[in-house]
Amino acid sequence: MSQEARRQALEAGGLIHSRPEAVTASLFVGTDPFFFAFDKLQVKYEMLRAHAVDGSSVSAAAAAHGYSRAAFYLIAAAFEERGMAGLVDERPGRRGPVKLNEEIVGFLRQADPTLSGAVLARRVEERFGISLHRRTVERARRP
Repeated sequence: MSQEARRQALEAGGLIHSRPEAVTASLFVGTDPFFFAFDKLQVKYEMLRAHAVDGSSVSAAAAAHGYSRAAFYLIAAAFEERGMAGLVDERPGRRGPVKLNEEIVGFLRQADPTLSGAVLARRVEERFGISLHRRTVERARRP
């Protein structure tokens, strides 16, 4: 696979390093085509390895791999918690409605299907003390 094809594949997968030009670690500057500064996961892993195995300071390892010290600690914590999967950036934003729980969703799905989202939102507020938008109620009722 050519470096350009590899870069395109990484970009398509959302796995491209945002600052490949900032990667100055010797592994990525050499002629070995295996080490690719555009590969965000590889750069993150090698940054952690440089600190843990080679004994580089956090500041030096982070700088040589195009990251800040703060980013190093976040990456290290994610790796510690989830292993290699922790090196993949999570999707930004919330993961679904914050106010909904299984009890409320069950209540909504068992309710009379002819009731509007606005009516059910009022009933949820009366019963559970939680204010929901009618559209949230309507989405929660979908199977």
